[in-house]
Amino acid sequence: MDIFIYFTVVIIIMRVTANLARELLEVLEELREEYFRGERSYPFSEWERRREQVKARLRKLPELVERAVDLLNVEEKRVGRPKALDLEQRVMLFLFARLMDKSNRDVEELLVLFSPLFGFQVSYKTIERLYSDAEVKLALHNLFVLLLQEEGVSGSFSGDGTGYSLSIARHYRSSPEKKGKDYRFVFRVMDIETGLYVAFGYSRHSEMEAFHKAVKMLEKLGIEVDSISLDKYYSSRKVLRIFGREVAVYVIPKKNFSRPGMEWSRVLRKIACSPLDFMKRYFKRNLSEAGFSADKRRFGWKIRQRREDRQETALFAVAVLHNLFTVRVNAT
Repeated sequence: MDIFIYFTVVIIIMRVTANLARELLEVLEELREEYFRGERSYPFSEWERRREQVKARLRKLPELVERAVDLLNVEEKRVGRPKALDLEQRVMLFLFARLMDKSNRDVEELLVLFSPLFGFQVSYKTIERLYSDAEVKLALHNLFVLLLQEEGVSGSFSGDGTGYSLSIARHYRSSPEKKGKDYRFVFRVMDIETGLYVAFGYSRHSEMEAFHKAVKMLEKLGIEVDSISLDKYYSSRKVLRIFGREVAVYVIPKKNFSRPGMEWSRVLRKIACSPLDFMKRYFKRNLSEAGFSADKRRFGWKIRQRREDRQETALFAVAVLHNLFTVRVNAT
C-alpha cells in the first residue's frame, strides 16, 4: 500500500510526465499479476435463478414486436406483388431464422416442421429478402430501443470490437490479424449492470470505424455515458477526446506512448489515486469479450449473406438476440 500512497502524493504535487506514466504502468502490471490472473468462482446457482429473466423477455417478445411495428409510420407505395406476410410476422420470422443460424433452405424446411406454430410457410428466397427489408430493419431498431427501455441503462459501460468471417475456410480464431475482404467488424457497447448491448457499429474495413459508428449511435439514442472500459486498441488521445472530461474512461496507455497531454493526465491521475480500483473497473471490459464469445457460440461466427446491407442487418440482429437471451451475474 505504501507505493500507492507514494504515487497519490506525487501525482498531486508534480506535473504528469512520460516517466511517471511508465512507472504507473509498472504498478498496474504488478496488480494484474497479483489480483487478476487467478481463477474465480462463478455463481452458477445465481445464474440459473436469473435465467427466468430470459423466459420473461421471450414471453413478452410478441408484444414488444407489435409495439416496435406500431411505432412505424409506413407510407403505402409498394409496386408489384404485395407481401405474403405482415410486418409483425416478417420480424418474428427474421428473428427465428437468425436464431437458428441455418441456411435459408434449412429454415424453409424448419417452417414446414413448425407450421402449426407459425401458421405459414415461405420460400428460402423470401427469408433472404428479409435481411434487406427496410421495414424489418426499422422494426428491429425499435425493438432494440424498447428492450433497453424495459431493462434500463446504467451509464456504466464496457466496449470492444470483434470480427465475423464470411468464409468457413478462414475462421476468426485461426486468423488473428483480422484483416482482409473475408471479415466484417462490429463494435458493441455493453451496459455492465445489465449485460445488454446499448450501441452497435458495423464496418467492412476496421474495428475503429465500427467503434466510431457505435459512438454515433449512443449520441443519436441520447444515451449518457458516465464511464467506459476499453481495450488497448482504443488507447489514444483521439479516443479520449471523443468522450471528453465528463466521462471516466478506463483504458491503459500503450507502453510506447511518450506525451501524456491533458487527456492522458486525467486517466493517469485516476490510476495514481487508486490503482487497484482502476484495474477492477478496467477489467470490466472482459464482459464484452465474454459476450462476444457467448454470441458466437449461440448465434454463429459466420455471416452467410453476400450483400453488404444484409450482412450489417445480420450482425445487428445478433445484438438484438443478445439482449433477449443475456443473463448478467455479478461474479466475485
